[in-house]
Amino acid sequence: MAEIMTAKERVLKLFAGEPTDRAACFSGMGNATTEGLTRLGYKFAQVHLNARQMAETAATTSKIFDFDCCVMPFDLCVEAEALGCKINTYPHSEDLLYPTIKEKIIHNEDEMDIGVPGDLTERGRIPLMREAIGIAKKDIGDSVPVGSYVLGPFTLAGQIMELNDLLKLSFKKPDKVNALMEKLSAVIVQVAQEFEKAGIDYITVREMGATSDVLSPRAFNTLILPHLKSIFKEIKVPSVLHICGKTNDIVGFMMGSGAKAISVDQKNDVADTRKKLGPNALVFGNYDPYNVLVSGSEDLVRETTRKCLDDGVSAVWPGCDIWPTVPPENFRAMMETVKDYGKQ
Repeated sequence: MAEIMTAKERVLKLFAGEPTDRAACFSGMGNATTEGLTRLGYKFAQVHLNARQMAETAATTSKIFDFDCCVMPFDLCVEAEALGCKINTYPHSEDLLYPTIKEKIIHNEDEMDIGVPGDLTERGRIPLMREAIGIAKKDIGDSVPVGSYVLGPFTLAGQIMELNDLLKLSFKKPDKVNALMEKLSAVIVQVAQEFEKAGIDYITVREMGATSDVLSPRAFNTLILPHLKSIFKEIKVPSVLHICGKTNDIVGFMMGSGAKAISVDQKNDVADTRKKLGPNALVFGNYDPYNVLVSGSEDLVRETTRKCLDDGVSAVWPGCDIWPTVPPENFRAMMETVKDYGKQ
């Protein structure tokens, strides 16, 4: 009987292409839960602004459910805030509201030639992120991998300017968009390197906006992929590229980005992706984190988890962030199914 590994051993061996005791079940995206928040007595609105609360909240998903990771932050505004966007963290709200951008730094095409602050890594919540990663590493870092994520350059561009304008300019004036994305790629590398210094074990680049639902495979190859390659070339820890939506037509490009693994969501036909990429490619996915894990039945969770594994995922991994209100029984059903899979 194979010796049971710690979550950290399991995930790091997976990235290294080595055998593991079972499939990993983890994420590279936010996974705070109301169950964890309740046990800690924390409000969701506050954990984005307090390093200790952020780290402790992220750690509960492993401590309570045996999830194979601890991932921070929980929102998508860290880089945009450091670049000068004003964000709203809804600090006094009792509701589950993620921070949002309330004022962008690019309001029209003429403002796209942005200046990158020389002290970028000391701005916004980047220092808080370094502190939170350090706290989590001391708390559970010996047994659980601590992960984080950055936005991809196209997605970040869609945070600091209106997405509709970005999409139009991508076709009308690709040179301008390319110039902006080149600057943003350098920003993303800086932020990723700060997280690496703080001790993360792996990182996900979330290029959600570059889905095939919006951009053609040709546009992805010419406009997005070169920038992703420049980013992954600079990342030292194991890396994952996540793209939302229908990605079957671009999985070859995704794998060619230099990422160690790719992450696909529930719209991806994983069995087809596996055929295209072969048996050794690391493909993470691809259950629906809301319609299955949060609002589905335990039976649906078990059935979906088994299908992910049957279709050939390298690790069971959500299609996007796990919404905090996931019922504990559903989370446990997923973990039990992964642990029991393949046993007679």
